[in-house]
Amino acid sequence: MKKTLILLAALWQSAVFCAQTVIPVASPTKTLKVEIGVKGQSVQIDLYDKEGKVVNIQTLRLDLAEKLLAGNWQVANQTRTSVDQTWQPVYGERSLVTDRYNGLELLLRSDKNSKEMTFSVRLYDEGLAFRYAFDKLDFWNCTLKDEHTQFLFGQDADTWVTGNAQGAYSKTRLSELKETGDRPQVVRLGENRFVAIGEAALVDYSRMKLGKSETGTGIQSVLSGEVKLDLAGYQSPWRYVMVANHPGQLVQNNDLILNLNEPNQIANTSWIKPGQVLREVTLTTPGAFAAIDFAAENHIAYVEFDAGWYGAEEDTRSDATTVTVDPARSKGPLDLPKIIEYAQAKDVGILVYVNKKALHQQLDVILPLYKQWGIKGVKYGFVNVGDQYATAWLHHAIRKAAKYELMVDVHDEYRPTGYSRTYPNLITQEGIRGDEESPALSQSIYTLYNRMICGAGDNTNCFYAERVSQKMGGRAAQLAKRVAIYSPWQFIFWYDRPAKAPARAGGAGSAESIIRTDAITDFYCSIPTVWDDTRFYEGDMESYAVVARRSAADWYVSVLNAGNKRRVTIPTDMLDKGTRYKATLYYQQGQKKDAVSVKEIKCQGETLTLDVEADSGCVLHITPIMK
Repeated sequence: MKKTLILLAALWQSAVFCAQTVIPVASPTKTLKVEIGVKGQSVQIDLYDKEGKVVNIQTLRLDLAEKLLAGNWQVANQTRTSVDQTWQPVYGERSLVTDRYNGLELLLRSDKNSKEMTFSVRLYDEGLAFRYAFDKLDFWNCTLKDEHTQFLFGQDADTWVTGNAQGAYSKTRLSELKETGDRPQVVRLGENRFVAIGEAALVDYSRMKLGKSETGTGIQSVLSGEVKLDLAGYQSPWRYVMVANHPGQLVQNNDLILNLNEPNQIANTSWIKPGQVLREVTLTTPGAFAAIDFAAENHIAYVEFDAGWYGAEEDTRSDATTVTVDPARSKGPLDLPKIIEYAQAKDVGILVYVNKKALHQQLDVILPLYKQWGIKGVKYGFVNVGDQYATAWLHHAIRKAAKYELMVDVHDEYRPTGYSRTYPNLITQEGIRGDEESPALSQSIYTLYNRMICGAGDNTNCFYAERVSQKMGGRAAQLAKRVAIYSPWQFIFWYDRPAKAPARAGGAGSAESIIRTDAITDFYCSIPTVWDDTRFYEGDMESYAVVARRSAADWYVSVLNAGNKRRVTIPTDMLDKGTRYKATLYYQQGQKKDAVSVKEIKCQGETLTLDVEADSGCVLHITPIMK
């Protein structure tokens, strides 16, 4: 592992301060630069790329319940840092992550009451990050009511917003923003100039959302509740601004968010295993055996038992230490101990869903119990999000699950900020408008270019359900989404059940289709869930995306096309020049949305050309030919 760390401490200190201090910082290859100005009670950051100013950021616009901020900030000390290192994630979108930035830490002191704060900046070639920290003694027992950080642009611009983490994205203008939106938020400043604004390392603070700026043209942070500074360790999460000349590069560079989090805290990670997941929808023992058999035959790592296995999920009387099937969902019977034993013999892991009501009441009891039962992971359902207490409790619950070697999938409104680096038992999370909502293919492309910047998304994938062909771009597009939308746990037949499973009678979440066993299903089930390399190629925010991912020596190239029929050109620069390859294309032929066609194509030259039907997708599987 390459690692270089240079500290230049206490570079500058003076007892005499000018009215404004302006401090420059450049990224490692000078792709980006900032000018940090300290004046009055604010710190201003001007971020530049090679075309000029990208954004003006007005920080430290803080609303403290106790009026502790007085006078003007002055730079009492500054420390510069240069970091160039790599690290290996337990799993991810690439097998090696580069962490390379130039940093600056400013010690700020009030000229009136000598209270101190620390303002930290990191400048990567991919973007800017900053955070602030409060002196424990000066701000003891203090409450932050809100933060009004502004991200101001020199002109009006297109942006994509969603009001909640599972909501639909819509395109609007900065000047026309109304309600607050979830992060990250992408802004297009020009044909080849995109920025994404968000937060990283949100662990015990109040969530930041983004609304229209009070002044100028831009967006502004809005906290989802007050922050008790002592409970937050007296420091904020990181706020970041990523910059790229293509929307796919924002997603490709999303390791920046992981780099802003603390390193892995789990010493032995051998029990943390990504893989595909089959949801068992009947909540019966025969249905469970059929699901386990199907999973074992199709290399699916896990079977998950969703809401209803221990009672009505929203009833506080439901006991998650018992197997008491909700009669509104199934008549049972469900013999979970026997099912777990059967699954272990088939090398299939069992996952269970637990609603927040049981989690809050029984967390300390159920986690060691599930470990004893042989369960591999828990899906935390309908968790509270937003305020400081909910944020801190949820991450505490993730850490506690790690203590009992249980993996976690957080469902509903939770959006990641990189904590899976620190506690990689946080395998995935929802916070996405997934297939449960039957999104049009254009919405899935919005999701790819916006939501997937911040990390893995449990997309609750459908494949055989009728909605796939009726609303979602067809079955070939679902193959392409499996590659494009990253999640270490992939639920791959959300509304489908194996042919041998009994039918489930009506009700929410009932099975819509039977899984067919054929060559296409075999390929769908064989697509990896984690990757050794990821590259985004051509595409645009509105209509299409091209993503290439590598697993070992195999490449999977995904094309999602929500626009008209188009010809896509794919570079072959990722292939080894000295190796011969076989390329198999899985695609939609004509308007046959419920079918996937297969053909071999020649893999030679510097590019590959694919013709992709309107409102469809395809996957090109490129594998080396063994000599």
